Amino acid sequence: MARTPADLVGADPGPPFAITFDGRAVPALSGQTIAAALWAAGILAWRTTRDGGRPRGAFCGIGQCYDCLATVNDRPNRRACLVPARPGDRVTTQEGHGRADLAV
Repeated sequence: MARTPADLVGADPGPPFAITFDGRAVPALSGQTIAAALWAAGILAWRTTRDGGRPRGAFCGIGQCYDCLATVNDRPNRRACLVPARPGDRVTTQEGHGRADLAV
């Protein structure tokens, strides 16, 4: 039987909880970032570029590149690779800047 990383460190993340992405329920675990929960659910893009509307998701995974920006609980420009998932979080696809008055 193969061991998982959780088995190796004795971690117990607890029961999953739900967040939503564009109205769709997505399971998440305690300690996961929003990007990790979305990736685990097979969602690879949650932002579009302001020029051309090209899809973007996590790129660097450490908060340096800003490709993973998402709107979380009605707050745009949140780096999904850094924001911990919380029960009931509402994540929506962010288009471009998210808001005209916020430069990124």
